[in-house]
Amino acid sequence: MKKAVNITAKYRGDDSYHDRLLSYLNESLPFQIIEISRIKDQVYKVKAKDLQFVLKEFPSYKRLKVQEAFTNSLKKNGFRNTYSFYSFSDKKALCLQKKYYGCLEYVHKANEPFRFDTKENCREGVQLLNQFHQTTMKLQGSYNTILPTFHLVEKWEERSTLFKRNLPLISFFLEREIITELFTWVEWSLSGLRQEKDTLEKLPKVILHGDVAHHNFMRTSKGDLFLIDFDLISIGPEIADYLQYANRILPFLNWSLTELDTFEPFQPLLNQKVFLYGLAFPSDILREWNRLVKEHTFHQMRKVRPIVELTLNQFEKRKSFMKELESKLK
Repeated sequence: MKKAVNITAKYRGDDSYHDRLLSYLNESLPFQIIEISRIKDQVYKVKAKDLQFVLKEFPSYKRLKVQEAFTNSLKKNGFRNTYSFYSFSDKKALCLQKKYYGCLEYVHKANEPFRFDTKENCREGVQLLNQFHQTTMKLQGSYNTILPTFHLVEKWEERSTLFKRNLPLISFFLEREIITELFTWVEWSLSGLRQEKDTLEKLPKVILHGDVAHHNFMRTSKGDLFLIDFDLISIGPEIADYLQYANRILPFLNWSLTELDTFEPFQPLLNQKVFLYGLAFPSDILREWNRLVKEHTFHQMRKVRPIVELTLNQFEKRKSFMKELESKLK
């Protein structure tokens, strides 16, 4: 008799598809599936009698196999702080209604999620990112024709252009003086990065993670820190990840270059013009406003309020940070 699928209260989707997915897994895998519960969009926790694993949906067979190969390469080359893929079936891949699924090791999480709210966590995260880059520097040659190339300046130019396009809506929430100041930062940063483009292109390449937000670091129940979710991996200079990481942790460091300099992986970078110009770009602010407009949630105050707070709460500290950058680059 088929076991009913357990669907969490937060699930927003097709219940019948879950039933079909359960039946498909039971037909395809060499053991009985007892329960499926949704972790987040396109990610499920699956329980069998003596095993549990994560089932993750991928947009294509190629994306699935690339990530399988990549995580395997990480482990073989000494980077252990991430999950592994399982292979349970003789099938080429698990595929239901043109959706491809990978089976990932279920890693037990600590009770408290990892956040960048302490200096110790910020330090541990950047050290793990540094280990990841040391490993992927050795791997990037093998993946050079498989993964896309990340172009930092072009990416940020696109983000800036989209933000300008969205201004008719954004200006309802932000005063003109704030918007003007933001664009001063944007233009100063991009102008400096364009001047340093040759330097940027000559930097050694690694495989970038591409999304070093706190939720892609996971504290395990054993106390280890894992780096997870490699959906945005690409080939590029390591400073692209470090700039993103710095942008994530600087609000917890009071936008202080002195504090950032206490983290060993950042010390050599803070002597490079290209990195200093990159620190000025308000990537987080532009990203969140652009996402708000794209998702058409600007009429929901519970969505707007956190982005307004992100923009305004540390605005004066960011202005002082900009002056510090300008002084250092004189």
